Order: sequence, then structure tokens, then C-alpha cells
Amino acid sequence: MELTIDRNSDPRYIGKNLLQNSKTWQQELAEGFNNIDDICEYLNISQADKTLLPSSSTFPLRVPREFVARMEKGNINDPLLKQILPTKNENISASGFSNDPVGDINAITEAGVIHKYQGRVLLITTGSCAINCRYCFRRNFPYSDFQLSTKKHQKAINYIQNRSDISEVILSGGDPLLLNEQKILGLMQQLQAIPHIKRIRIHSRIPIVLPSRITAELCNGLSKIKKELVLVAHSNHANELNSKVRSAFEDLKEANVTLLNQAVLLKGINDDSQQLIELSEKLFSMGVLPYYLHLLDRAAGTAHFETSENQAIALMNQLKKNLPGYLVPKLVREQAGAESKTIIA
Repeated sequence: MELTIDRNSDPRYIGKNLLQNSKTWQQELAEGFNNIDDICEYLNISQADKTLLPSSSTFPLRVPREFVARMEKGNINDPLLKQILPTKNENISASGFSNDPVGDINAITEAGVIHKYQGRVLLITTGSCAINCRYCFRRNFPYSDFQLSTKKHQKAINYIQNRSDISEVILSGGDPLLLNEQKILGLMQQLQAIPHIKRIRIHSRIPIVLPSRITAELCNGLSKIKKELVLVAHSNHANELNSKVRSAFEDLKEANVTLLNQAVLLKGINDDSQQLIELSEKLFSMGVLPYYLHLLDRAAGTAHFETSENQAIALMNQLKKNLPGYLVPKLVREQAGAESKTIIA
């Protein structure tokens, strides 16, 4: 007689993050920082350094405490802090930077559906994120108009059903893993029922910034999806990767999810070959394959993060000299109207 194992009750399959955390992921999310003064006080940021910060910002601060705990206190230039702390540089207008730098809005074919590339579509499942990255290419995106709301949900599914040339669906946002299990798994089950869909891809920063979200219930549900599952995480710096992140990745791997990573090349944060090498090595040690290194998408308010294409190519040459080919991500740029990502190196 074959023994059936319930991943929700068997201790061998209970997510390690659940065993390590007494708070729920929803509580951790709610208790995150959303005030500049509070996070500066927690990190012992000096009054002199605070002169670099704006009095207000239209793009709010949001970051889980778990992520902040990895930052060096007293260091305004900590590479993790610089990704999330508003600065006055965001208020400087720069030529070539816009509210829709990669042409998302023009590629919307149905509410919540972005169809840019042959064979795959992207669903805007939610406008919410666990963390507001200052360099975000969708920081100015009108989510209220286009996200996959309840009323628009079936129209999006119908669009995918009626296009037999679509083989892959990408769940994005915001961050799709902020949806509860019923919603995210229910959506996947609907996509699973469409014969021409081969893969479901999730783009999420959650395993990095809020690893407690990778629950036993979520992983149990993912393990039952019959389509190929891919999760593209988003880590920019090796300091983001700790034991809790490792546990989250391990739980996802046990649920038969293929793990990739995409990073963004950011001035003053990871524009150094040794930092990028360390990131690739550490990701691979956690079972995650480096996938893309993006040149900055030129969203309004992000110009201070941009590195030149020539510098990026020089960095990639250093990676190629020091890493095996499978640990070297593709250097790419996303351009509005292009048929695919443009590979730079």
C-alpha cells in the first residue's frame, strides 16, 4: 500500500521559514517600515546624512524589517539601504527618463494583460509590493487602471484561452506572491487547465525581502501544479542573501519550482565586478541560476542609479574571466516596442 504524505502536516515538509518565525508573513509585512524618520532612527543614520533625504516623496517608502536587519547601521551608503531609501536625487528631471520606460502601457491588450513578446504574456496580478525599490521601472505605473482586478480577471483568462500561440504566462505586478494562497493558486489552476500553456512563471522579490511568505501551504499548492513552474527572483547584492532566504529557496525547490535570478545594475550598489561575482556564486550555492543583469530601465526619478553601457560591458568581461559560463548572467536592456530583450553582452 502506497503511503500518502501530507506536506502540510508532516514535519519533513513544513517550510523551514514557518519553523523559524513565530509571526505570520502578513504580520511581518504590516510591521515593516514606511516612514523615513523611523528607519533612520533604527539604523542610526546621522542628522548630517539625513540632509540627503527629501522632505516628501510621491513614491512612498516601504520595506520589511527582515530586510532592514541585513543593513549596516550608521552607513548611509549601505548597498541595501540605497535601494530603498528616498533621496533628493529622485526629484531631479533627466532627459530620456519617463513614466513608462519599457512601453508596458502600449502593450496592454486586455485589462491586466501585457503582451509584448511572441509566445508569452504577462499578467499584472496586483499593484502591491512588499518593498518599494527606488529604481523600480513601474514606480509610476497606473496600477488602478490595469491590474488584474476581480471584474477583469475572466477577460484576461479568456484572452489567453483564445490565443493558442501563447505557451507561457508570467505572473507579475507589483508582486504576485502578495496574493493569498486562494488567489495565487486559484489563478494557476485556471492557467493549468489551458492546454497550450506549457509554463507558468512568477516574477517575485518576495523570497529575498520577505522569505517567511514562502509558507508550507503555498509550497504544497505549488507542488500540485502540473505545468512547469519557474520563479524568477530579484536579488541585486550578495548581502541580501541570508539563511532565511536559503530556506525559502529550498522549500520552493522541494515544490519542483525552477529558480532563476534577475538583477539590475545599479550605480553605487553593485557596479563592481567582485560584488557581481559574489552575487552569482552565492545565488548558485542556494540553487538559483543567474539569469539576467538588466541595464537600468529609465523610469522618471531613477537617473542617479544609471551606469553606462560601456561600464556594464567592462564588468561583464570581468565576470566572464572569473566565472564559469553558467554563472554569468546575460546583460540585457528592455526597449519599448522591441520583440525581445536586447542582449548587450
